[in-house]
Amino acid sequence: MTTKRDYYTVIGCARDAAPEEIRRAYKREALKHHPDRNPGDHEAEVRFKEINEAYQVLSDEEKRSIYDQFGHDGLRGRFDGAGDVFSHMQDMFSEMFSGGFGQSRQRRGGDLRVQIRLTLREAAFGVKREVTLRAPVACDDCSATGVATGSKPEACAQCRGTGQVSTARGFVMFSSPCGRCQGRGNIIKNPCKSCSGHGAVERTRKVTVTFPAGVDSGQRLRVSGQGISGPGIQPGDLFVDLDVEEDRRFERDGADLLTRVHISFTAAANGATITVPTLSTEDDSTTSLEVPVGTQPGAVFTLKNEGVPRLDGRGRGALLVVVQVDVPTVLSARARELLAEFEAEVGAKAAPPRRKSATGDRHR
Repeated sequence: MTTKRDYYTVIGCARDAAPEEIRRAYKREALKHHPDRNPGDHEAEVRFKEINEAYQVLSDEEKRSIYDQFGHDGLRGRFDGAGDVFSHMQDMFSEMFSGGFGQSRQRRGGDLRVQIRLTLREAAFGVKREVTLRAPVACDDCSATGVATGSKPEACAQCRGTGQVSTARGFVMFSSPCGRCQGRGNIIKNPCKSCSGHGAVERTRKVTVTFPAGVDSGQRLRVSGQGISGPGIQPGDLFVDLDVEEDRRFERDGADLLTRVHISFTAAANGATITVPTLSTEDDSTTSLEVPVGTQPGAVFTLKNEGVPRLDGRGRGALLVVVQVDVPTVLSARARELLAEFEAEVGAKAAPPRRKSATGDRHR
């Protein structure tokens, strides 16, 4: 059995890390090991899944508290919605229709989980996306019993159809699920050919998921009632894990965006009106920015309300514009001559004033 690694180690943060630190660590590791960045690398794919699993626990206050106290064992059986759903369906339908032990115990279907990738624009302004699901549904041919038409399940001889066996330990009787029929109370000797006795078959269906404006990588949406369903039970839920693509123009930090703009040496020295990319619902949108005289390389200008819409609907973040000054690498003879004159002129004006002694100027 494979031993799970510590979730804090997986995403590279301390155990007392704040939620924002965990989010940043997740984003860093997820980008590093994303399958699109590592095509054909099976190890990167495994690490990416491991990172997402760790973040789903550490980003949830309740799950993280349980994990901190009890480790992986504390989460087992409580939050693991990505297990063998087909086996889960088999047990569920068998309990419902067999008449054996546990018949009324299961009244809710299992949950499903998918991962969806959005562009930055889709994540920022919201989008509706059709998600294709392939999941078990009740077999119509056997009405989810798993038994072939014309046949009936036979009562388990070991538990006599009760689905449980009892053992005595001193004066105390203990009951446990029957090992022969797995607690179903019956044995299927003539299984349905359509579902091979499982009571469920895999089918493909489509669900429209609405992503609200402002979502980000690592977040999870819950679509109620779109999980595994069955006759007479409440369907489970669909959980959608989000991954946002990198954008060629912007770097994202929560609701804020950062973009880098190149300007010429003369524009930085003299000042200029430059064009800055902005994020909007339209392609390649821009705005104007006044760069003052003497702008230095690496200068940062802040444009309010030009970032990503906040998930709570309270406006937008800021757009940070980092100015990068391009220094020419190839110069003509005339250009060199002009730069020499420029240097002489600027250097003369920038020279510090001469110091004078009490008897007059000695520096002549």
